[in-house]
Amino acid sequence: MSQVLIKNAKAIVTVDDKDSIFYNADLLIRDNQIENIGKDLSAEGAEKVDASGCFIYPGLVNTHNHLYQTFTRNLPQVQKMELFPWLKTLYEIWRGLTEESIYYSSLTGLAELLRFGCTTCMDHHYVFPRSGSENFIDQQFRAADELGIRFHATRGSMSRGKSDGGLPPDDLVQDVDTILKDSERLVKKFHNPAAFSMRQVAIAPCSPFSVTTDLLKQSAILARDMGVRLHTHLCETMDEENFCIETVGMRPLAYMEACGWIGNDVWFAHGIHFNDDELKLLADTGTGIAHCPVSNMKLASGVCRIPDMLRLGVPVGLAVDGSASNDSSNLLAEIRTSYLLHRLKYSAAAPTGYDILKMATRGSAALLGRTDIGCLAPGKAADLFILDVDALDYVGACEDPANMLGTVGYFRPARDVFVNGKQVVKDSRLLGIDEKKICREAVAQAAKLLQ
Repeated sequence: MSQVLIKNAKAIVTVDDKDSIFYNADLLIRDNQIENIGKDLSAEGAEKVDASGCFIYPGLVNTHNHLYQTFTRNLPQVQKMELFPWLKTLYEIWRGLTEESIYYSSLTGLAELLRFGCTTCMDHHYVFPRSGSENFIDQQFRAADELGIRFHATRGSMSRGKSDGGLPPDDLVQDVDTILKDSERLVKKFHNPAAFSMRQVAIAPCSPFSVTTDLLKQSAILARDMGVRLHTHLCETMDEENFCIETVGMRPLAYMEACGWIGNDVWFAHGIHFNDDELKLLADTGTGIAHCPVSNMKLASGVCRIPDMLRLGVPVGLAVDGSASNDSSNLLAEIRTSYLLHRLKYSAAAPTGYDILKMATRGSAALLGRTDIGCLAPGKAADLFILDVDALDYVGACEDPANMLGTVGYFRPARDVFVNGKQVVKDSRLLGIDEKKICREAVAQAAKLLQ
């Protein structure tokens, strides 16, 4: 049995059922769970962490990412493109993905997420060159294990190439049998549905414009047979909407519903271009949305109707999306961006900073089908991050710790991060890896991919 006693926190924002905030309080971790939160806690033999002058928050949960894109960030040739031309340009580079580039790009992206308070990451990998890509997702789990982050992999896929009217090159698509067989392999090998699990898997064909109807239908059947969740991109751009209408004669959500893709085991990335009836259908069926504000802004895709979704009860989580359409992996920064974006568009009807924090914690956890993470309360997973606010940056900004991440923001790495009761970041440094060594090797792999 291990115990960690975090003492003297200036504030502990729990995001629990009562929206409790504890001031000048302590938090006790026993093994991988939170045992108690309150004042003047004691535990004989426990490791002590002094959180004086600090705020504590639940670990953030990222609900949509493409870690392989980490090595194609900030490329000048794509900076003014929207989604379809952006993808077509980058596919030419992503053809060169290897196991090494997958491993190091995953390490790099996950490390950045961890340092900024994200304790659970979901990744959507869907680019599989025809040779050498058999163990790409295995390499992602390897990287996640080394860092100590909770990892939800999705077995993405593309089955409709250019010759069949799709967007991706033909050499980056796979046949349906290959995709389903590997999806089944990965679920059997890595998926652990138990409470506090560190590894889970979902099935995730890429998008309506890159997969066939057969793959969508067969994936839904397989996922439900195996008891895992379903994920894809949907309603991200008007180009996608037009593609669906021209190709299958339906709007994107109606098409997905016809393929069996609706329900509380399904969540879509982006969800920008829904109409009122479609939002009601999402709410009525418990179908979720991963909100990706920075990516949507960079690619000029549009503004997701988050205030309407929250009012109707649509399940919503927060996400950074692909590193190359962000161009960072910082979910903490995403909170403030989302808050400001919706203030600009919706004014008084916009969600508060605390609403966005809840979206990034409990809301995101719910999208992944989890109730063991997303808040700080006895019996919940000991996933949390500690921010030092005893600094010039935060003078006069600490009156409202619940809203601060949205209204003020936090622009430095977290001081400390715990995942499953284990400290993985200390004094803003990762404990699981040699950062300088990994950085050198990752830089070399990125250069190799671009060449």
